[in-house]
Parts: sequence; C-alpha cells; structure tokens
Amino acid sequence: MKGVSAMLSFDETAELAGAICATAETLGQTISANAAKLMAEDLSACNPADIQAALRSCRKELTGRLTLAAILCRIQAADGRPGKDEAWAIAMTTNDEYETVVLTDEIQLALAAAKPVLDAGEKIGARMAFISAYERLVSSAREDHKDVNWHVSVGFDANRRVEAITKAVQMQRIPRERGQIYLADLRVSPVTENGRALAGLITGDVTRPSADVRGKLQAVKDSMAQMRAATAERKIELKIEAANDLADRRALMIRQAEELQAKRNVS
Repeated sequence: MKGVSAMLSFDETAELAGAICATAETLGQTISANAAKLMAEDLSACNPADIQAALRSCRKELTGRLTLAAILCRIQAADGRPGKDEAWAIAMTTNDEYETVVLTDEIQLALAAAKPVLDAGEKIGARMAFISAYERLVSSAREDHKDVNWHVSVGFDANRRVEAITKAVQMQRIPRERGQIYLADLRVSPVTENGRALAGLITGDVTRPSADVRGKLQAVKDSMAQMRAATAERKIELKIEAANDLADRRALMIRQAEELQAKRNVS
C-alpha cells in the first residue's frame, strides 16, 4: 500500500466487482452483482495491485466465505507494518541499551503510551496498553493511507548494530542507501589470530597468540579476576551506570515520540 491512491474509475470498479464475484465462486460462494459492486466501491481507495494480491490470497487461503473484512485484512498486511505481537517484541528489545532496534513510528508512539505502566513493573498491563495504542495508531495510519516509516534506534554494541541494520535492509524495512549511512562509521576489521586469542578469554577456545600478546592476555586475565573480586559497592555502581544508560535511551525515545506526535497533530 503505497501512499494515497486515486479512486478507481467506473470501469475499474466494475472490473473489480467482477473479480470479487469470480473469487467468491472459486470458494463455492455466490455474491450478487449489487453486493460485489458495494465491496468494490469500499475498496476503491486502495492500491489496485494490493487489491489483486489480496483477492489472490483469499482464493488460496480462505476456507469460509469471502468478506470485505477478509480482503481488507490482506490489503493492510501488505503495508509492511508488523502485527501486534511482533510489534511488542520489537518494543521490548529497546530495554537493552546495547541493542540496535529498527522500529516503526507506531511502535515508538505506542511504547511511549505504555511507558508509565511499564515503569511501574506491570508487564502484562503494559503489553495490553501497548497493543491497544498500537492497534489504534495503525488503524488511523491505514485509514489515512500513510506509508509505514521504519527508523533506527542505535545501540552501543557495534556488532549488533551491523546485524540489525543488515537484517532490516534484507527485509526491505529500510532502503539500502539509508542502511549504508547508518553503517558508514563502522569499520569491521578481519579477525586475526591475536583477536581470536582475546575472544578465547570468553569462549574458552584455545589459540596461538604472538609472544607480545601472551603478556597482554595475562594482564587481561588478572584484570578480570580483580573485577570478579570487586567490592559490593563497586558492583552497585556498575548497575547504576547501566541503569542510567538505559534511562537516557528511553528518555531519548520518549522525546522523539513526542516530536513525532506533534508532527502528526499538525498534519
């Protein structure tokens, strides 16, 4: 569904009514000419290609009667907006400040609406509030024939950033050109044997680092041992720092949501 499409002409509406009758017939159903005409008129503001694709899906998938709702459901699904469950899952990944999240305007606005409940620790209530707001926002956007707008909330982890943006480009959620802009400052160097040795501190894999790196590895191991023996006070400080980082990210997303809502109110 791309932007606001022109109303179908009289001939196109008549042709669509015929396609509706034919689709119903393949499902073992008979629709009167008047009923098909009314359905065609209700669909006339939709993109013709999306309508044809929806009718094709109905012929393949429906086991019951052909209804206007069944056709509209398939047309709306073509606009690229995720369903409520996927939208909630995407929203929840914003809780990790290291995670790069690709989300829609509606997800960001719905998350802002659910934030007070989420901050109160009521996850079930927050999910209900999020879904209610999300479905309302998506319905409004679809009625106004607004294209879906995906944008990126960049996390701290560079590797996750590459993965998230690459996946979003592959899923055609953001244009390749925009994905390249997001990744422009990232330079991923090939992994060397010394790099594998450093990674081995975490994975436990045995490698053969150079002599000078072996000394550095020992220093890192000693440092890690000191961290494990850190005082309770220092561990609390680290937790507070992580919480502050997450709060800063949430504050940024709320501010962006408020700006987005203000723009919608103006338009």
